[in-house]
Amino acid sequence: MMRIVMRQNRFGMFLVTLVVLLLLGAVSVSGYRLKKKENAYLAREAELLSQIEAEKARAEEIEEFKKYTQTKKYVEEEAKDKLGLVYENEIIFKAAP
Repeated sequence: MMRIVMRQNRFGMFLVTLVVLLLLGAVSVSGYRLKKKENAYLAREAELLSQIEAEKARAEEIEEFKKYTQTKKYVEEEAKDKLGLVYENEIIFKAAP
């Protein structure tokens, strides 16, 4: 009778140990997957932050260009380039073809 009880105890302990090991394995696999996702999200976050910085720089350049387009110098340059306008006292030299 005692041997039957001891065998049952050993079998019960074996089953408990097996279940604990299976749970430990499942937790380890889930932890690995979560770590992988975290690394992917961190990389994505770094990429997005660099894009944000690039867009901020671009917005600053656009703002500076906007201010420049409101100056007299810009208007004069555009008039010369696109319309061919010059001041009365300017002399224009053209290259011979």
